[in-house]
Amino acid sequence: MVLRILIVTALLALLGLSACSPGSTGEMDRLADIGTHSLHIRCTGTGSPVVVIDTGVGDTSERWQSFQAQVAQITRVCTYDRAGYGSSEPGPLPRHSQRAADELKQLLENAGVKGPYLLVGHSLGGLNMQVFASRYPDLVAGLLLLDPAPLPFITGQAFPELYRMLEQQAAELQQVAEAAHQSTDAEAQAQAQADYLEAVASEHAALIAESAAQVAAIESFGDIPLVVIGSGKPNPAFGATAEEFQRFWIEHNRELATRSTDGTFVLAQESGHYLHEDAPDVVLDAIRQMVERVRK
Repeated sequence: MVLRILIVTALLALLGLSACSPGSTGEMDRLADIGTHSLHIRCTGTGSPVVVIDTGVGDTSERWQSFQAQVAQITRVCTYDRAGYGSSEPGPLPRHSQRAADELKQLLENAGVKGPYLLVGHSLGGLNMQVFASRYPDLVAGLLLLDPAPLPFITGQAFPELYRMLEQQAAELQQVAEAAHQSTDAEAQAQAQADYLEAVASEHAALIAESAAQVAAIESFGDIPLVVIGSGKPNPAFGATAEEFQRFWIEHNRELATRSTDGTFVLAQESGHYLHEDAPDVVLDAIRQMVERVRK
């Protein structure tokens, strides 16, 4: 969650990559050059539309591998690591949602992953995927958003105490990232850690400064099929306001579903923020239904 990013203190282990070539079938696990840098992408399964997953802030695609294997039983599915994450190279700053969306589009094109795409975005990834859908609607078969952060919160219009915590955390992350980059340790894994921390810090700062505004500027998704799944369990990290804040989060996710003329809201009452882990069947069912609709 936005307010619960874990600062990784262990050195990052670089992911091993196979030498698979681009294509629309078979397993693909590779780095693809998008011009300014290379990004890691992994695709499994077969069929259309292709499910494309973008993760929450701080999460690499590795956390989604088990879920990806389940989606691969339904259709082709791709996960990737944003710039600076996993084995992806660091990219231009700041790391806001529009940059992430444009880089993902270029990645899919350069890796030979043909649409249409069923976009699945969790948390920050949900903001990125909204921007992708608004910029490239002809490529999008559907949009599935998993507990995206409510805009009035990340723009400071609601829950000001929690917003100040968000600002403070952004500043602390930046300090940690700067310290990591100033380290004299030249080992590849140490540099990868510094790149990761810089990416997380930039995404966090851009969330407040730019990404929220980019998403807020989207008036409608037209008739793109849209499903928003919200979590029902309050996060104890929010203290005395946890239950009130969760109700606020749910209602804004419910409102988000109305941004498409073909929008649906689903509440996973017993799930926390990580819906694909707490309520995988709910998420898989939504994916299956959306895939079946596209195939008809």
